[in-house]
This record gives sequence, structure tokens and C-alpha cells, in this order.
Amino acid sequence: MGAPLPRDPIAEAQRNWERRGWSEVAAPMAAITAIMRTQQILLGRIEEVLRPFGLTFARYELLALLSFARGGELPMSRASALLQVHPTSVTNAVDRLQDAGLVERSPHPTDGRTTLVRLTAEGRTLVQRATAELNSEVFARSGFTDDDVEQLIRVLHGFRRRAGDFTDP
Repeated sequence: MGAPLPRDPIAEAQRNWERRGWSEVAAPMAAITAIMRTQQILLGRIEEVLRPFGLTFARYELLALLSFARGGELPMSRASALLQVHPTSVTNAVDRLQDAGLVERSPHPTDGRTTLVRLTAEGRTLVQRATAELNSEVFARSGFTDDDVEQLIRVLHGFRRRAGDFTDP
């Protein structure tokens, strides 16, 4: 990341929207743009921590998901659903992780149409080490106050629910 800008370009964009006569959507545009920029900053921090482990965030997420699964394995279709990504993305991640010896594929014992992906011992060790680094270098130093975190969780939870991302019981 380069030197900080002398002023906030998103606030400037909001003023430009207002000057163009789009005042009713200027604030939502600024909020959405700020969320997108925040995602870029956070992903950059995460990728920097994961780089020495030879992982991208997408591959790390799959390893972490498998580490939480009973027996360290899941059907690939279930992994895709839980990660909320296209099955092709999971296939690509599994290909790379398998090449690195971190996961392995196996046929489902009772459903011939289903492929299981299983965390290897090496994968379990690596995801534990990577998680410890993420916890100390990113999550413990998020840049958000505790109150910010609680508000963000609440606001983003509501948005995601209204967008159809999930349903609450």
C-alpha cells in the first residue's frame, strides 16, 4: 500500500454525486464504495500473512472449513455451499491444495456421485499455523474498535439476510 492520500477520495466522490444532482444516492454510493475499499485493504493484509504459507485466502478458507468438519472431510458440493462459491472455484482450490499435499479427494462411501475432500495431516498443521498468524496479525489488530465490530456484525448480518444470503430460523 502506498502513502496515504491527502484527502478521502470516497468523500470526494460523494460530493461529486451530490453536485451532479444525485444526492438521494450519494450516501449509499459512498457507503458501498467504502465497503469495497475496506474489503481490498483487509484482503491485502490477509494475503500478506498467508503468502509465506503458500496460500491464498480462498484456499485458506477451504482448509479452515475442513479443519472444523467432523473427520476433516466434506463433500465438495457441501464445501461449495458453505463457502458460498461456485463449485468450479472449490474444484480449482482443491486441485491446488491437493498438488501441495494439503487435501486429498476420495469417493463417497455410499454415494457414487459425490466426491469427498479430506484434510491431510500436513494440511491440518498448515491451517493451524496460518490461523495462529491470522489471529495475531490481522484479527487481533483489525483496526476496528470493539463497538465497531459489534455494529458491523449487526449491520452486515441484516444486509446479508435481506439480500437472501441466508434465512434465520
